[in-house]
Amino acid sequence: MATSETTSKCLKFEEGWPVLQEGIKKLVEIIEGVRSDPFTSEDYMRMYMFSTSARMLLKTLNSALIRVVYKICQPDSSGPESEKLYQGYKKTFEDYITAKVLPFLREKKDENLLQELVAKWNMHKDLTKWLARFFHYLDRSFTSGRKLPTLNETSLLTFYKLVYVEMNDQVREVVISMIEREREGGQIDQGLVKNVLDIYVEIGEGSMTYYAKDFEEAMLKDTTSFYSKKATIWIASLSYKDYMLKVEECIMKEEDRVSCYLQSGSRQKLLEVVEHELRSVHAAKLVEKKQLECEAASTNE
Repeated sequence: MATSETTSKCLKFEEGWPVLQEGIKKLVEIIEGVRSDPFTSEDYMRMYMFSTSARMLLKTLNSALIRVVYKICQPDSSGPESEKLYQGYKKTFEDYITAKVLPFLREKKDENLLQELVAKWNMHKDLTKWLARFFHYLDRSFTSGRKLPTLNETSLLTFYKLVYVEMNDQVREVVISMIEREREGGQIDQGLVKNVLDIYVEIGEGSMTYYAKDFEEAMLKDTTSFYSKKATIWIASLSYKDYMLKVEECIMKEEDRVSCYLQSGSRQKLLEVVEHELRSVHAAKLVEKKQLECEAASTNE
């Protein structure tokens, strides 16, 4: 009797995976806004075709898919069926990104690319949140024992390898060009820039590694070039007093950028660049300029 009961709880991957795929497809449609209607009783019946209790038909999709996942993982939660399920989870993200994310990003340029990236990233996070719930039994019984990336880590790694690696150079270039446009007095969508820069931190699960290596370094280099050129122009065309006022204005605006969309860790580095390019590099010229202007003022008196 015990053996029969245990067997009834088991499900081969090949039997259960089509059921999971059907549920995942409907979930994707809801996340993308294609499907707004709730799951029908027929949908639930299909999900619960292996269930032994009619009352389970009234449970949510979450419970339905969790039950199928649990059955596939029985009786050996670290065995080959769980391995197939883990690979199926990973392939779900790979297939989705290949079919529904990359083609749309590749056809976008400039700020449209950033808007599309933010939209796709938010969908990816929603998909991850729900699928990690559906498959959470794998984290409890499989990934930890095998020392594999967790479900959430697997999702992030897949997005990183397929999207981030391919698109980052282009994304970074667009963001830096927007920042430079703002420095020149133009208006930009600061909220969009912040959302894009937040992706660097989120994909690193809170770590600043990707932000520092793949964005901040290039941004600081561009900042150095920008203020080096401006310093040469301003020191030749402005009085000492006006030049120093311009320096203070630039520092204030860079602090505002940190407050509005750059990561807080960029503040000190950014201000050091501004101070160096506008003050330190031209320190001798500024002293001379101040002295000459003071002498000219004294003569005029």
